[in-house]
Amino acid sequence: METTEEKKVDNAEETTKTQFKAEKKIKRRKRAKKALIVIAAVILAVTVLTVAVNTVIYKSLLNKAHSFEAVGSEPLNFEYYENGCANIYTDKGLKIVQLTDVHIGAGWMCPNKDTMAMNAVAAMVTAEKPDLVIVTGDVGYPVPFQAGTFNNKTSITVFAELMETLDVYWAYCFGNHDTESYCLYSREDIVKLLDTDKYPHCLLQAGPDDVDGSGNQMFNIVNSDGVITRTLFTVDSHAYAKGHIPAIRLRYDNLHENQIEWYEKKVKENEEKNMATITALDPSKQKKYESEKVPSSLFLHIPLTEYRDAWDEYLENGMKDTENVKYNYGVIGEPEDLICCGANEDEMFETMLRLGSTDTVFCGHDHLNNISFNYKGINLTYGKSVDYLAYYGIYKLGSQRGCTVINVGSDGSIDFHPESYYQDKYVSHFEKETVEMQKLGNH
Repeated sequence: METTEEKKVDNAEETTKTQFKAEKKIKRRKRAKKALIVIAAVILAVTVLTVAVNTVIYKSLLNKAHSFEAVGSEPLNFEYYENGCANIYTDKGLKIVQLTDVHIGAGWMCPNKDTMAMNAVAAMVTAEKPDLVIVTGDVGYPVPFQAGTFNNKTSITVFAELMETLDVYWAYCFGNHDTESYCLYSREDIVKLLDTDKYPHCLLQAGPDDVDGSGNQMFNIVNSDGVITRTLFTVDSHAYAKGHIPAIRLRYDNLHENQIEWYEKKVKENEEKNMATITALDPSKQKKYESEKVPSSLFLHIPLTEYRDAWDEYLENGMKDTENVKYNYGVIGEPEDLICCGANEDEMFETMLRLGSTDTVFCGHDHLNNISFNYKGINLTYGKSVDYLAYYGIYKLGSQRGCTVINVGSDGSIDFHPESYYQDKYVSHFEKETVEMQKLGNH
């Protein structure tokens, strides 16, 4: 039987063990707290340092953007008549340069590549002297592990400042990278940034409130008779569809139903306008207008699914034209003939066929694709990309880099062709890099 003294000893030992465990627990908590404080301090220090360095980089890029000279294009005569809709007045037609996937990061990891991108844009725009530049998405690329920033406003500001310096008007439809979910600013924020007196050369507006996306716009080219000779549509192709997993499962969005309804409404409105205008003209002038139809072009970032349909049909026919597909130029350069179109189906192409207005579609998104097809009477064209940043090692390659020159005639007719950046006519402000002109595609 345990004596009282033995019980006291046992109790004392138990108390000592309990106290030891408690003290050990307290010490662990203190060490964990210190570790958290150290980690927080390191994160704060890295964040402050990154912000500071990125601020310096940003100011340096702005200085470079301001160092170019004005292009000398004639002023664009235009006026807005409702949110997202404008008339461009000209009797001589319009020269357009399509740029796509410029991918300015504006972070500490990519200042040299950003400089290359600005250099390329300025050289091509200066040589071509367009009336209008249309950028089909991904001006910015604020991906932290490649650019070193989440701030998408700085990258787009750098481009806007460059275009102001060049003194050239530009329209813009959003790409998926311009406002990633982790970015600091939304599409609405970017519209507010650009739709101000500070950037009079940027034609971006929010577009109709009851239509999904930002920057759904329409630009009518109108001659001195008041007749619309061609319409330019820029639409927001959004970003990702349900089930998208970056770098693993690519699922991109499609145009939404209310966007297609808005497009159809505008096509019909323009036809009605032209009918009324032509009918009111002097009979001698009426003769030169064979139809009230208004030809149109569509600009967007993510390709329509019909780009893939046309390519598949062309491949299945041994890379020869079919009844539906007529090859214009270019190649599919993405690995495994990849066309990253919308993951689902929409009715945009079918609506274009039914209305008979749109004859040309221009997109970006797939940086190594620069092919152009005529599919069921509508030209589906990839623009050449500018990108130096997004694709690993792409700054060393050059076959994909350039622009698309689009000429709209005084009668609304249209022709277009790609241009490589690595031509002597594109004289660079900063030294032009040396690249490998690689073979694109296996076709």
